[in-house]
Amino acid sequence: MADDIHEQILKSVTALSKKQTIWRRHLHQYPELSNQEFQTTAYLNELLHGLSIKTKKITLPTGILAEIKGTENGPVVAVRTDIDALPILEQTDLSFKSKNIGCMHACGHDIHMTVLLGVAAVLHEHKDKLAGSVRFIFQPAEEMPPGGAVPMIENGALKDVKMIFGLHVDPHLAVGKIGLRDGVTMAAVTDFDLIIRGTGGHAARPQNAVDAIVTAAEIVNSLQKIISREVDPIEPVVITFGKMNGGTARNVISDEVRLEGTVRTLSAKTASFVPKRIKQVVDAICKGQRAKAEMNIIATYPVLANDKKVNTILRQSFETLYGRGKIEETPQVLGGEDFACYLSQTAGAMFRLGTMNKSIAADKSWHSPHFKVDEKAIPVGTATLALAVINTLRK
Repeated sequence: MADDIHEQILKSVTALSKKQTIWRRHLHQYPELSNQEFQTTAYLNELLHGLSIKTKKITLPTGILAEIKGTENGPVVAVRTDIDALPILEQTDLSFKSKNIGCMHACGHDIHMTVLLGVAAVLHEHKDKLAGSVRFIFQPAEEMPPGGAVPMIENGALKDVKMIFGLHVDPHLAVGKIGLRDGVTMAAVTDFDLIIRGTGGHAARPQNAVDAIVTAAEIVNSLQKIISREVDPIEPVVITFGKMNGGTARNVISDEVRLEGTVRTLSAKTASFVPKRIKQVVDAICKGQRAKAEMNIIATYPVLANDKKVNTILRQSFETLYGRGKIEETPQVLGGEDFACYLSQTAGAMFRLGTMNKSIAADKSWHSPHFKVDEKAIPVGTATLALAVINTLRK
């Protein structure tokens, strides 16, 4: 194989750049929530068909599995993107801002999809360089637990796959750079609901009732002591309640409160311990208050741990394309990603794609209504992944 394959990739990516911008802006204008990505799926299918890339049948209403077969019956390498958006009202000044009011690609999934489409187009053009197959995973419902990774895996996303690549935009990393980190990068996640049941009554006669709101308040405060007194202080872990619903009127003692919470940690051991301890503490408090509790686990994701060898392929591919000195070490964060579900079954890695450009206000954090990206990141992500796949399948 010619040693100038990276130059061929760069040439192909440059030629594709205008199309990718069109694809991205269309996707950004028509975002859809988790498991509702019907138009998105149809658009992706149309583009893949136009690129002569075959898709595989799945049982899910949204999402796509596509595949390119190379010249030899070699291993299968997968590349994954998420396709859903967030329930956020976009507040940018973009000419192509969301037309689906109250829904926004505020986490960069439109960029992820565009990059993956570009990778598919480039690899199809250079499929004679592939000594194996490439599977493209367009996954629904990354933003909403229990997530779309497991259903996609159940539909054969990882069948015969020896390695998987993923990417995530990073608005804190300058465009033209990427971020890598070996080992644990993102948190194990347990999303859970608590239902606290008491006995309703008149606000002036608390002795005749069991106040679910008072019980829930005690629970919220007490559970923080698990972190401060029962977990190693150098072990990162958080218990957060993002939603609390209960009560009907100021003069009525509530008989039921619903809490929605999440546990985040970088340790598999702590991820196992904390939810069990939450249940024990909640049950004990409710017994003391004469209330009852129900705990429902909504979703669990393992820690996202990048394989060092896969990171090496990404690092070498990027540096071949863009030179040294442009890779930063990704910090560990307590954010969760169901890409971890793929990594629990096969070797793989997720890299960060720099999208920050302060001159165009592309520096707001994920999930912000003002979130923007520098589109110059698209060819960088495309070329990096395309070359990484070729470098994997040429060995």
